[in-house]
Amino acid sequence: MSPGSHQRPAGDPARPGEPSASHQRRAATELAALEPAIGPLVTLLGGAIVPGHWEYTEHRLRLQHRPGAGISALYRTPAGTGFAQLGLSTETIHVPGAVSVQVSGAAVLANADAGTPADPAPVTVTGWIHPHDPMLPALAAAVDQERVAALWGHGEILQSLRTIAYRPLRRAVIGATFVTPGPLRIERTVFLKVGREHASTALLTRHRLMEGSSIPVPRVVEPEIPGRSAGIGSAGIPGIVALEAAPGDGLAAAIRAAAQSTGTQKTGAQQIRPQDFLALLDALPAAAMDLAPRRAWTDGLGRYRQAAALALPGHAGRIETLVGRIERHLETSDRGPRVPTHGDFYEANILMLNGRISALLDLDSLGPGYRVDDLACFLGHMAILPSIGEKNLPAVAALEEFGAAFEHTVDPFALWARAGAVALTLVAGARTAGVDTWVPAAEARLCAAEALVDRADACASARTKT
Repeated sequence: MSPGSHQRPAGDPARPGEPSASHQRRAATELAALEPAIGPLVTLLGGAIVPGHWEYTEHRLRLQHRPGAGISALYRTPAGTGFAQLGLSTETIHVPGAVSVQVSGAAVLANADAGTPADPAPVTVTGWIHPHDPMLPALAAAVDQERVAALWGHGEILQSLRTIAYRPLRRAVIGATFVTPGPLRIERTVFLKVGREHASTALLTRHRLMEGSSIPVPRVVEPEIPGRSAGIGSAGIPGIVALEAAPGDGLAAAIRAAAQSTGTQKTGAQQIRPQDFLALLDALPAAAMDLAPRRAWTDGLGRYRQAAALALPGHAGRIETLVGRIERHLETSDRGPRVPTHGDFYEANILMLNGRISALLDLDSLGPGYRVDDLACFLGHMAILPSIGEKNLPAVAALEEFGAAFEHTVDPFALWARAGAVALTLVAGARTAGVDTWVPAAEARLCAAEALVDRADACASARTKT
């Protein structure tokens, strides 16, 4: 998963063209409604209100903002509550058994952050006992040690089971590590990708398609289900696709390793060649054009603008200006022809081994699209890597190298404008629970987005002169 907690935008069912300030107030209202709802939800779920003060903000494990849909979160509850974690969301959920409360406008205003405008309107908040996510019924099975060992252990011992990523109501990734019994202990890791049933079925279809291509992808691990024959696929467990860990390290780690090498002559294992990544996209199977299309990150720019403004309300005007610049560029640049695309092509989804691409991950968005969007996704993520830590400073030089190569294959004007849009979509993802330095990180991502759009400006200026 992305360090910026990237997610595909939900549709905004209403209010097209509504001013961003109104969206920001609504998001602030929903965020402020979460914690006042916790007490009533705990009671409705059969839990106990523990005496004394418990700082829920400090124990918020997840926060996911889907502009136009709502805000979801996961909180750790104090001992004695009756359960360890509580999930809740302001999204509209039509699932039997979901428990909801309405938070009054007064409670919303009382809990709103100073300086962040909120509407004095009541908000409906739905809650559940984690891991019984109402939209991910398979999640409880994916975190059950006995079931995981029985289904995917294949006679080995389950050594550890951990949550790698979780977006309430949408998806989760659980890592299961198994070891062989006996004196020679060999580890094997399986990633359980949990989603809504239709999304999991679509993901399995994409993996089966890619298994017939020349591109290395993680192998699907079949579950062991009594009474079923081999070869049924992980569709035998609705909502879960199990994938074997692929060899190699993420591209960001490979870039750091290459930068640390000494001497002017790098070995093949130290070289990272942009043309290899272009060739990888060229090798995507033509049959991907028959899959359902997914929206590119730039297609949800308006909704990500709202998320960025909620994360950095003091920079709302600056964000609006940047979005205006991006939108003007998108209107006048050439997106190119529709081709097979990965849809989420960036460093965390590309593994490297000995200087070669060893696996392409996260096939959820594989399908018809535009090459420039895959390349812009790559550059936009590369540009924000330094905001994650100084160890990623080598990404600055890598951005130049990859950008120079990519410019020759698509319209550079469109490439840099769309890369800037992708970087902007990652601003809100810096808002990490329990990390005090997220604001400077979010501001650094905003600066990176602006710098990328500056490159688009330069391309536009050069085009005008010629």
